[in-house]
Amino acid sequence: MLDNYYTVKLEGSDEQIIQKSRFIGYVRRVETEEEALTFIQEIKKKHSDATHNCSAYMIGENDQIQKANDDGEPSGTAGVPILEVLKKRNLKDTCVVVTRYFGGIKLGAGGLIRAYASTTTLAINTTGVVERKMMYAHDVTVDYTLLGKIENELRQSNYLLEKIDYLEQVTLQIYVMSGDEEGFEAWMTNLSNGTAHIQKGDQKYVEIDVVNP
Repeated sequence: MLDNYYTVKLEGSDEQIIQKSRFIGYVRRVETEEEALTFIQEIKKKHSDATHNCSAYMIGENDQIQKANDDGEPSGTAGVPILEVLKKRNLKDTCVVVTRYFGGIKLGAGGLIRAYASTTTLAINTTGVVERKMMYAHDVTVDYTLLGKIENELRQSNYLLEKIDYLEQVTLQIYVMSGDEEGFEAWMTNLSNGTAHIQKGDQKYVEIDVVNP
């Protein structure tokens, strides 16, 4: 499994008008080719009266599944530009469908490429991008007198404070990047003068919002 990778939030869409043609971009996170094909069919059914429903998807840890479909647009002017945006943004497990309602003005090959690429970018930005990081949960139990100091140090670190339980002592659930467990435990031991009780938990992907470039 990858230590970290970029993908989209679960689902979203946005649209724009270019030379009287309406372009609607739909985005969904998918983990299998079957999920991608199901999503594409959903959009085609929703917009069965559209001029085109072009699509592309990239799936797998090593982007081993990559497909693009022009759906009747001139070859290479729709599906490939959509796919190129996914590649440029390093987005894994992502499917995009761009629906077009023709407005009567031909855009030419260059215009089509720009239209499908820009609609894809618009829809992805509206949906949102996340970095999924493989992290280990650590439950750190300390005296209340150390809480302020530890919270302040955590805010300036690469560690992620998930929650705080206020019991007889205070327990902080902190997520640590895979491979940095020993460094974190040494850091926390030093921070608490050896008084912290640290218990390592399960690993999982933690999603962190990425600001659009």
